[in-house]
Amino acid sequence: MKDKMNEPRSAMGERLNVLRAGVLGSNDGILTVVGVLFSVAVVTPNRFTIFIAGLSDLLACAFSMASGEYASVSTQRDTEQVTVQEERKLLKTHRDDELNAVKEFYMKKGVSESTAAEIAADLLEKKPLETVVNVKHGLVLNEYMNPWNAAFSSLISAALGGIFPLAAMTLSPGVWMWPVTILAVCLSVSLTGYLSAKLGNGLVKVAVKRNLIVGIITMIIHYTLGLLI
Repeated sequence: MKDKMNEPRSAMGERLNVLRAGVLGSNDGILTVVGVLFSVAVVTPNRFTIFIAGLSDLLACAFSMASGEYASVSTQRDTEQVTVQEERKLLKTHRDDELNAVKEFYMKKGVSESTAAEIAADLLEKKPLETVVNVKHGLVLNEYMNPWNAAFSSLISAALGGIFPLAAMTLSPGVWMWPVTILAVCLSVSLTGYLSAKLGNGLVKVAVKRNLIVGIITMIIHYTLGLLI
């Protein structure tokens, strides 16, 4: 029963974490690359210079996002492991408190006090550590997020996200360079806003508008900075 109940939830949590890292990485890749492209393109019309600047920023952003995700998820994993160790100690030193915590958990779900007490006693007899870490912290014993998966997802997505503005600005005809790049950025940030809302069960229209506004502001700021150089 444990495997059937916990493995799908654990796998789903891992999958959602990877998707979250991917969406965030893609959005950051788009915005950071377009920022550099706009600043450089205002200063020089040389496509090769613009391309090298954008590519350099794309690579830096991708590896920066990957390292950040790795550090973040590793910290989360370490915290979860420490929590499990603390609960292991509490089961030895404060077992009654742990028993009451499990009982209260089931009572809050509508189970009567006597039945909840029986369930708690039975669970702590059969699988104590697994029960308390799940009830008190929402963790699945020995199931932790993989920092490498999140890092790889962020690395790839940031690089792919940055390709949109980079390709638009360096491959489009001279007269269409600016409008094509602006359109590419607006479409790509709208897509990441849509995906982030879907993954987080948020408001799609609000997320898309927010990302679109941030993208437009980013382009305006960096275009202005380029004019000041």
